[in-house]
Amino acid sequence: MRESISFNDGWDFCPEFREELLSDGVVAGAEKVRIPHSVKLTPFHYFDASLYQMISGYRRVFTAKEEWKGRRVFVRFMAVAHGAVVYLNGKELFEHRCGYTAFEVELTGALRYGVENVLTVKVNSREDQNFPPFGHVIDYLTYGGIYREVSLIVTESVRFSDVFVMPKEPEGQIPKEAVSKYRFSGRVETDITLDGDEDIRPEELSLELTVSRRKNGETVASRRLPFSEAAGIDVPEARLWDTTSPVLYALTLALYRGDEKLDELTESFGFRRSEFREDAYYLNGRRFKIRGLNRHQCYPYAGYAMPASQQAADAEILRFELGVNAVRTSHYPQSQHFIDRCDELGLLVFTEIPGWQHVGDQAWKEQAFVNLEEMVCQYRNHPSVILWGVRINESLDDDEFYEQTNAMAHALDPTRPTGGVRYLEKSHLLEDVYTFNDFSHEGTAPGCKKKAAVTPDMSKAYLISEYNGHMFPTKSFDDEEHRLEHALRHCNVLDAVNENRDIAGSFGWCMFDYNTHKDFGSGDRICYHGVMDMFRNPKLAAYVYASQQNRTPVLEVSSSMDIGEHPGGNRGAVYIFTNADSVRMYKNDVFIKEYTEGDPKYSHLRHAPMLVDDYVGDQMKVEEGFSDHQNSIVKDAINYIARYGMGNIPLDIKLKLAEAMTIYHMTFDRAYQLYGKYVGNWGGESTVFRFDAVKDGKVVKSVTKSAVESLSLDVRADHTVLTEGDTYDVAALRIRVCDGYGNVQPFFHTPLPLKLSGPVELIGPAYAEIAGGMGGAYLRTTGEAGEAEITVSLPEEYKNDKGSVTIRFRVEKK
Repeated sequence: MRESISFNDGWDFCPEFREELLSDGVVAGAEKVRIPHSVKLTPFHYFDASLYQMISGYRRVFTAKEEWKGRRVFVRFMAVAHGAVVYLNGKELFEHRCGYTAFEVELTGALRYGVENVLTVKVNSREDQNFPPFGHVIDYLTYGGIYREVSLIVTESVRFSDVFVMPKEPEGQIPKEAVSKYRFSGRVETDITLDGDEDIRPEELSLELTVSRRKNGETVASRRLPFSEAAGIDVPEARLWDTTSPVLYALTLALYRGDEKLDELTESFGFRRSEFREDAYYLNGRRFKIRGLNRHQCYPYAGYAMPASQQAADAEILRFELGVNAVRTSHYPQSQHFIDRCDELGLLVFTEIPGWQHVGDQAWKEQAFVNLEEMVCQYRNHPSVILWGVRINESLDDDEFYEQTNAMAHALDPTRPTGGVRYLEKSHLLEDVYTFNDFSHEGTAPGCKKKAAVTPDMSKAYLISEYNGHMFPTKSFDDEEHRLEHALRHCNVLDAVNENRDIAGSFGWCMFDYNTHKDFGSGDRICYHGVMDMFRNPKLAAYVYASQQNRTPVLEVSSSMDIGEHPGGNRGAVYIFTNADSVRMYKNDVFIKEYTEGDPKYSHLRHAPMLVDDYVGDQMKVEEGFSDHQNSIVKDAINYIARYGMGNIPLDIKLKLAEAMTIYHMTFDRAYQLYGKYVGNWGGESTVFRFDAVKDGKVVKSVTKSAVESLSLDVRADHTVLTEGDTYDVAALRIRVCDGYGNVQPFFHTPLPLKLSGPVELIGPAYAEIAGGMGGAYLRTTGEAGEAEITVSLPEEYKNDKGSVTIRFRVEKK
């Protein structure tokens, strides 16, 4: 039977590869590390990529058990960045040349049983290697190290080397309104590859297939059959995997010779019908608009090296906080933990081979073919994966190369279509879906191009794979109008994509800011292209996406209501981002207006942002005795001037001012007095604006805006029970410096000290980097169980009863 042994602890690491790492002697200066590991922790910003570019060495000393004799032993690396040479007891066994896919090395022939063995990995994380994504500039950092988990696998002489699970699509019409209740007769076929003892004849072997529900482990089907037969199994009363109800099953395959069980593997799968058609994308028979974001797999300080909990957390942020239904793994395959969580959450995935614009020589291309094969074979059992990217991102046409990648993907997986991300219009379309980076929107142009203007073949599906991003970089500490423009550009594209029914959907660039090379970004080695910052704190644009879902209430107001933040002291445009039925606005507890409709220029959004156009309400009727008509014309004039100032007043407002002066004998001094009283309020008590989001007649969320009187801290950990399992666990802290009402203060930039105790350590510095009032920290377990805590504090000059936050953790051993 198969044994899988965690192999993440007890590694020696040297930043320079040395011959001593090939033997079991002491290596001077070697550091004890745990996997996942990055060859170099990086600063938050202002660092050069040369920091992690090195040829380093890892070593793991272990004892091969005597009882392993006669069996086979493998080591499996989930990813090593980027070139990896594996040795056992000084003998070179294998070289792998992709930093984004898993690989397995058989150790059997070089093992010494009952004594210590030395497993060594030479890791080349330099960017001058001749394989993808290297060869030219890259708009992201590639980092280095054994950054995904490692396991030792012990099997019998015959084992499963690959299992492709192929659930059959349900036949007939699927009820569009009752996907979660739909039941059908399911069928699962498999394509199984064995590896091992040539003396064992296939007719000696049999298979046992067992299907169970992932949710509760209940067995729903089982059968035993000769290995020579087609290995399939019927699943009665099968349920669909969908974004609304992602039902997962587990298929357990057991390999027998007689009554002896030789091997066993379990693969998750789901039943679904996923189709890119000429006019749209269809999921389980219903037209489905893809609304997604691109994701890099990097983190501040740690680079790529994060364990399962943080990989899963990003999927949860995308699904629950940002409310999207899809993600593109730009520009490479990502952690199985991330994709597993996408399966569980019903988050659609578009994944692609590694690369960025550059296509190299024939040797480079040969490695790209290997990368493609590894990607498809390693990820094809995930129901969340709906599309293979078989072109190098944004590369030029290369028909011979891409004919081969397209054919390979279809041969390895006949069940999924292919796409290839390009920035070229009317590019050669060899794939099934034309996937295009549409950066045409620059604030004034339409949100996206028409399908007919881009694709050369209208009979195939069309998908926008990137938009915005570098067209309008936005920092969390940019001025208010810039942050609002960023959010509205995302609205513009989403609205246009929804309007164009023949566009299957879109992926915005991108989920969060990321470190990059000197050729890109804002000079500090950060690309500020995200709707979140690097610690996954939301910028204003994040609420554009969050407000499109109905799972949780969303309410955000684009302005702090500080007029000094705007040129001329004019309020400018203020928007409410919400998924509520309406929003009630109050000023100093006086009702002003209930907003029930979004801005009509975003009529194709499910929940369009609401434009705030009234700061006066009916106050002048009550306090000044104005008639309805007088109140209306004076209010309209005051509201316009409050938003846009006295310059270039439009004709309709001028006419209302003239009417107020001629009919109601209003003087300039009187108008100025009214403006100061109902809008300006200079020298008076601070104005307090409150916005109440109303859903089904109930207030579900409130936002209050007023002048800042004191600061407070909002510190949240993604989880507080940490588990020492196959490797360490990491908790992510998201830190926000707020006013007394919980509004982030975007011009607070002071680092905050971190104090911790217990069996945890910080990844990165002993302070939280704060930019735009937001930042974060990562706590890593150290191998021991116990209680731990971290305290985040404002500097003494800002401290009050909300200026220090302590979060407590419990570290458990699995």
